[in-house]
Amino acid sequence: MTPSRDIARLIEIMARLRDRETGCPWDIEQTFATIAPYTIEEAYEVADAIARDNMRDLCDELGDLLLQVIYHAEMASEIGAFAFGDVVEAITAKMIRRHPHVFGDADARAAGAAKGMWDKIKAEEKRARGDVPKRLLDGVPVAIPALMRAVKLQEKASTVGFDWNDPKAVLAKLREEIDEIEAEIDTANPDRLADEVGDLLFAVANLARHLKLDPDQALAGTNAKFVRRFAAIEDGLAAQGRTPDEATLDEMESLWQQAKAASNRG
Repeated sequence: MTPSRDIARLIEIMARLRDRETGCPWDIEQTFATIAPYTIEEAYEVADAIARDNMRDLCDELGDLLLQVIYHAEMASEIGAFAFGDVVEAITAKMIRRHPHVFGDADARAAGAAKGMWDKIKAEEKRARGDVPKRLLDGVPVAIPALMRAVKLQEKASTVGFDWNDPKAVLAKLREEIDEIEAEIDTANPDRLADEVGDLLFAVANLARHLKLDPDQALAGTNAKFVRRFAAIEDGLAAQGRTPDEATLDEMESLWQQAKAASNRG
């Protein structure tokens, strides 16, 4: 079998891999649940390639992500739920439906993109399917990253006025949560500590939201900064013919402060 630019070839390859008699043993035994973590991982690898501005890797990672869609569609096809063509039809119909200012009649195109149109159409789609959440927060996906879900939960609650109006009020709540963690540290109760740390992280996400910042992106920036500064520690010690496990905390802290000062000057 030769490679092809035709999506039909990829669908054929996946069907061959899943063939109960002649396919790959590993692929045959997979389920939606076992493949889901790989789907999430591939999405993150796409984002990583974008962050690194590496177009070659992005092309490769997008292929891996596309394979995940083909994989789930093939498994669904095997049980008669839907096929890849249904996935394509569903998303094309959705894009046309949610962009009346582009694909609608002359009046809709002339009206342009009204604020909140996407959410309004999305809500109408859910009502048409009978998929109306019983409670306000039911529609926030559980499987998304916890920090992202915290922001979405807060945004939902804010639509009915359950929110602070001032970021400084959120900052005060954050200080309160820190005090509660400090009070629990001596108890050494892991469940209570986890609960309090969770409250602190929720408050931090809320503060970022009020400051119109993405907490995940903010943390990603800090992670990258930490990697750069720790690399400076390693480089500084390597210049002395040493490694971090041969240095004291004070020595590493001194190199850290030098790296911090250098980055601030830059």
